[in-house]
Amino acid sequence: MAVAVAAVPVLALPAVPAAAVTYGTPTITFSAGYLSGAVGATGDPTVTVTVAQSGASASALAVAASATTRSTVARTGDVTVTGTGGARTLAVAAQGVGYTDLTIRVTGLGGKSATRTLHYAASAAVRYSATSRYLTGSSDASAAVDAGGGYIVVGDDESNTLRLYDRNNSGAPVRTWDFSTALGVSKEIDIEAATRVGNTIYWTGSLGNNKDGVVKPDRQTVFATTITGSGATTQLSLAGQYHGLRDDLIDWDSANGDRYGFAAGAADGQVPKQIDGFNVEGLEFAPGSTSTAYVGFRAPLTPAVTGGRALLVPVTNFPSLLNGSAAHATFGDPIELDLGGLSVRDIRRNDLGQYLIVAGSWAAEDNSAPYALYRWDGRAGSQPVKLIDLPTGDYGAWEAVPDVPNLDTPGAAAQLITDDGSADLYQDGTNAKDLTHPEWKKSRSTWFTLN
Repeated sequence: MAVAVAAVPVLALPAVPAAAVTYGTPTITFSAGYLSGAVGATGDPTVTVTVAQSGASASALAVAASATTRSTVARTGDVTVTGTGGARTLAVAAQGVGYTDLTIRVTGLGGKSATRTLHYAASAAVRYSATSRYLTGSSDASAAVDAGGGYIVVGDDESNTLRLYDRNNSGAPVRTWDFSTALGVSKEIDIEAATRVGNTIYWTGSLGNNKDGVVKPDRQTVFATTITGSGATTQLSLAGQYHGLRDDLIDWDSANGDRYGFAAGAADGQVPKQIDGFNVEGLEFAPGSTSTAYVGFRAPLTPAVTGGRALLVPVTNFPSLLNGSAAHATFGDPIELDLGGLSVRDIRRNDLGQYLIVAGSWAAEDNSAPYALYRWDGRAGSQPVKLIDLPTGDYGAWEAVPDVPNLDTPGAAAQLITDDGSADLYQDGTNAKDLTHPEWKKSRSTWFTLN
C-alpha cells in the first residue's frame, strides 16, 4: 500500500549582491621623459607610454595627448597615440623649431583619470630628410663602424662612451660601453676615428691638444675592442691600448727634417684645428693589409699645392702597438692627397679595396664650410676622385662613414653621420653638446647616392 509523502516546501534564499569593483587611479609611465624630433623628418623617435589601472584591463583605458604650450612647435593634432594594450606608442609630427610640453591623459573606469607631461623639442628641417635618421643620446658622433645586422657602433668626441644604434631607425642607443677605467683615463679621449678588421675595432683619439691648445694626455689614447655577436646582440670588450702614438709621430717627423711640423703643431699652447696644427680624424688599413694602418690628419695640410694637400701617415705595425708586442710605431712613406684644399675627416675601405674619404675643412666647426666625398684606391701616387659635394648650411659637420658599398654598383649609397655638438639645434642659443637632457642631443645620419 503506497504511503503518501508530504511535499517539503523550498525556501528561497535571499539574493547576494555582486561585490562592488574598486578601480584604482590610472598610472602612466614613459620610456623617456624627453623626446626630440625634426621638422619634416621621416621615422622620428617615439616614446612608449605604459598605462595601467587596478581592477581594469589595460585595453579598456583611453589614452589621449595634447600640446599644451607652443602650438607653433606641435599642435594637438600632430600628436598621435597608437596601440590598444598596456603599452602605447606616442609620435609627434613637428610643425616648427623649439620646445613644447605635451599632456598625456589616460581615462580609466570608475570615472578615474590621470595626466602626465612629456617634454618635446624639434629641430629644423634639413635636406635629404627622407633618408635622414637621428641618433639620440649624444650629439657628437665622430667615428662609426658597421656591427652587422643593420646596426653600427658609434664613437663620440665629447665622451668616452661607445654606443650601438639601429642604423635604419631614429632613436636611442640599444647598448653602451665605457672603457675609461680600464684604459686609465679620466677625461675625454676625444675619439675621432675607428676601423674594423675581422672582430677587432680600433679606435683613436685626436692625439691633439684641446681647443685651448692645452696638452691633454688622455687624448693620446689608442685602443682596441673585440666585437662578438652582431646586430642588436653586439657586445664589446677591451682588447688592448697604446698611449705613445702621438710621441712616435712627432719623433718620426723630427727625424725626417720636421717635414710636417708635428712638433710645432702639437706644442703646448697650439690650437689643433688650424692649417699647421696637429689633429687626427681618420683611421683605415692599407689595401690588402691587416698590419699597416693609414692615420689621416685633419691638420696639418701640406703646402705642396695651393690650398694644401691632405696627409695620411702609414703606421706599419699598428696592431702590434695595441697587443703589446711592439714598443713603438714604425712608419711607411707618407701619402699626400689632393682633396681640393680639404683635409681628412674620415676614411673607410671595403673588402674590394675601394675607399671613401670624407673631406672637410681643417678649421673649427662651421656649417657653411665645404664638405665632399671622394673615391680612392688606397695606393700611394693615385689621387682620389670626387664623387659628390656634401650639403652645407644645415647644422652639423660630416664626420663619419660606417662602411663602403660596392662603388661600381649603379645606385650605390653610403651612410654619413654628422657631429652636431656645435649646432644650435633648437634655436635657443645652446650648442647641442651643452643641452641638459641626453634625449635632446642627437647626431644625424643620411644616405647619399654616389653614382
